[in-house]
Amino acid sequence: MRLQKIVAADGPGAILFIRLLVGGVFFLEGIKKFLFAEQWGAGRFARIGIPAPGIMGPFVGVVEIVCGFLILIGLLTRVASIPLVVNIGVAIATTKIPILLRNGFWPMEAEARTDYSMLMGLLFLLLAGAGCWSVDKRLAGKTPAGARGRYSGA
Repeated sequence: MRLQKIVAADGPGAILFIRLLVGGVFFLEGIKKFLFAEQWGAGRFARIGIPAPGIMGPFVGVVEIVCGFLILIGLLTRVASIPLVVNIGVAIATTKIPILLRNGFWPMEAEARTDYSMLMGLLFLLLAGAGCWSVDKRLAGKTPAGARGRYSGA
């Protein structure tokens, strides 16, 4: 796939708010996996049965930090969304589905709100791209965001 298609960023400027939400959450979650490894990183991975938690905890932390940062600045947004979709899919499968099976829908729903929101935000960014206020927009070689054209950014 050509770089032009990957970084195409013709969407409205309001996409910035979705990027700040999704990228910020993942970026901070990745940092937490290092700062509080027992609670959020390798220790948690061991408790929920993820194999090789001492490797997977830091690995997932790095993926969340790097991809979260890329989404925050709008660089390779579509590409950065893919590993995070896998990440959140594993999180839902290993933590929310067991709650659903054990306790039913409503307790799972209460626990899954953030995961579901992040998944929907990631899928949105995967389809829509970074929007006009992004590094992707500049890489695409188009006039940086402004109040021109059909995607005026507001």
